[in-house]
Amino acid sequence: MTSKEKFIKALKREPITGHVPHFELVFFLTMEALGKIHPLYRSFYQWGQMSKKEKALQVEDAAATYVAFAKKYNHSAIFIKGPLADFESYAELIKKVREMSEGEYFLLVHGDGTFAIPGSDMMEFSAGFFEKPAEMHALAKQKIDSACDSIQKLLDAGAPLDGIGMCSDYCFNNGPFWSPGMFSEFVAPYLTQQIERYHEMGLYVIKHTDGNIMPILDQLAAAKPDALHSLDPQGQVDLRLVKEKYGKELCLIGNVNCGLLQSGTDEEVTADVLRALRDGMPGYGYIFSTSNCVFPGLPLERYELMHSLWRKHGVYPESI
Repeated sequence: MTSKEKFIKALKREPITGHVPHFELVFFLTMEALGKIHPLYRSFYQWGQMSKKEKALQVEDAAATYVAFAKKYNHSAIFIKGPLADFESYAELIKKVREMSEGEYFLLVHGDGTFAIPGSDMMEFSAGFFEKPAEMHALAKQKIDSACDSIQKLLDAGAPLDGIGMCSDYCFNNGPFWSPGMFSEFVAPYLTQQIERYHEMGLYVIKHTDGNIMPILDQLAAAKPDALHSLDPQGQVDLRLVKEKYGKELCLIGNVNCGLLQSGTDEEVTADVLRALRDGMPGYGYIFSTSNCVFPGLPLERYELMHSLWRKHGVYPESI
């Protein structure tokens, strides 16, 4: 069974043997781990001036970087996020990752058009829901149409995608940006529509959001993504409780506390990793990861401690 096949079985909440699948939405420590700049840190502002050969070399090196860290850390999936300037080159990057890895990994890209917590103009954005609700509904529909059209263009260009990472963040550590009522009006219907459209394209959907999702958890589950990431313990999300309530409907991904990985002791990290494995693995339908991503500034040795504990303890029995 390939890593991709095992990842899909986890998404479908089917029994597996051997290691529980492992995956990171983004692994930024490629310079320290591999001596390679992460593809998202590379500048492509002169892409239009590059020759065909230069573009091909850039694509090949980016693909090799994605595959190298997936192999080194036993990831089952690779999230491929540009930053190439055109759909054809982006599709070529995805094809190259598939080719170099010989089909070993589940491949996904970002494709979330739903509203997210804004990075700027927060007051104007917030006021729009009260002062111009019809316009905000129209914008919500436009945004998911645009996201779906972009994914369809990638597929039409031959990108061998398996799934979509929907990465709009909805929550702070103390709760959602929207009240549950507003979320049900302005976000949840469009989230459901977009997931349905991706399923119609034959793609699996992983919905990511950090923070305290508990007040809107029922709405996230009702939208029927295949998996929910990242189950943030810094946002008071208890993996065991979410598993008890929705483990038969959703694959769950994540929950190793990024705050502890950054600033906790080795003993605290060890305890937290073992807790996540203990709470997530029973009954299958779990993929092991951090509660966000392997971000810049995270000590590599802490991630490697987490990885070593997964290798030792994240194993299902060989007979089901």
